[in-house]
Amino acid sequence: MPLPRSATASIGRRLCLRYVLRVFVVVLCAVVTPTRCTDPRWHLMAASAWAESGGLPDVKHDARADYVGDDGCRSCHADKVESFHQTAHYLTSSVPDEKSILGSFAAGNNLLKTANPNLFFRMDERHTNGKAEFFQTAVAGTPPHTSERAEQFAFVIGSGGKGKTYLYWNDDLLFQLPVSYWRDLGWVNSPGYRDGFANFDRPIIPRCLECHATYFESLPPPVNQYNHAGFALGIQCEKCHGPGREHVQREATKAADSSGSGILNPARFPRGRQMDLCAWCHAGHGDALLPSFSYQPGEPLEKYIRLPQPHPNAPLDVHGNQVEMLRESRCFQASEMTCLTCHDPHASQHDLAEFSRKCLNCHKPSSAIFSKPDHPVSNNCIDCHMPRLETNMIVFDWQGKSVRPQIRSHWIKVYATTASR
Repeated sequence: MPLPRSATASIGRRLCLRYVLRVFVVVLCAVVTPTRCTDPRWHLMAASAWAESGGLPDVKHDARADYVGDDGCRSCHADKVESFHQTAHYLTSSVPDEKSILGSFAAGNNLLKTANPNLFFRMDERHTNGKAEFFQTAVAGTPPHTSERAEQFAFVIGSGGKGKTYLYWNDDLLFQLPVSYWRDLGWVNSPGYRDGFANFDRPIIPRCLECHATYFESLPPPVNQYNHAGFALGIQCEKCHGPGREHVQREATKAADSSGSGILNPARFPRGRQMDLCAWCHAGHGDALLPSFSYQPGEPLEKYIRLPQPHPNAPLDVHGNQVEMLRESRCFQASEMTCLTCHDPHASQHDLAEFSRKCLNCHKPSSAIFSKPDHPVSNNCIDCHMPRLETNMIVFDWQGKSVRPQIRSHWIKVYATTASR
């Protein structure tokens, strides 16, 4: 049953009350057990409590006041913005429409049958006042005695290179819809949902959105409660360059003060901070130490997220561990390379020959680090030394079997399957 929507004033009072209670707890502990308040672990607990509470609404609002959005960048950087808007980063979340959803809503192609003969899912497109709206409907029972539950697509998650999944609102709570789309297979059960069950109850936590959007205003508890108007979809320019209002104002007024540009350039970060920026979303889930979306490019990531160090003998999964896998590579350890050595974040890159030419910048055929003397010079180093491997982090049921998509490994090395080539 849908939850009743709270009025804005009520939400503000509730959050303020939580804030006052948490301040009271901190002060009380300082009086009763003052030694604990000097313990770093206590400050960590306080930060976690603040993250859970969501903070004061006006603090959250002010935190975004210096962000201008991609349109604020477009007037001077139109080519960069247009190119970036074709990348998987920018396309990783969007509003639902015929183009972004991918799957077909045509009769006969809009169904997902399940292992339960009395349950199937139907994708429906409806038009209200000329606007297309999209729904997933679970149909249970046998005709004519069937029952239905329909939920509307609110957001599309994923760039579409492999597939997409979808979210829906239940009042101000966000959940994952039970059916996703995979390019090679069509409609499939979403990861985390069991085949043959009509569940709609997988909550979307802030850490997931942090890697698939520029911003969502979180209003916990519960953990999946958000402001309907407080979000910015896709990975936008300011996700990596920081808030742009000062930069836009400087450029507009051509101020004489040239001590700085008012914007961050990750290419000029030290190596560690460059890697931290990518690790924000490409080094695993981690544990939040400060509220989601509060990390600022150029800052040490460890202040915001605790990324557990993998056990030396534990295999690294190819999903979400690209940074850690790269760090295991001899190429990384023996050089000053970063993610930006091979990746241009402003352009869509799919040409393996182009990536391979980057390999040959260091592994020159005449050098001592060009593998075996008889190793052929190839225009595809990538498929052998960075193969696609199955992930165990994304698993979905399809036609009675578990399917795991393949993701490019970033552990650059000689793999057993290619060692004899």
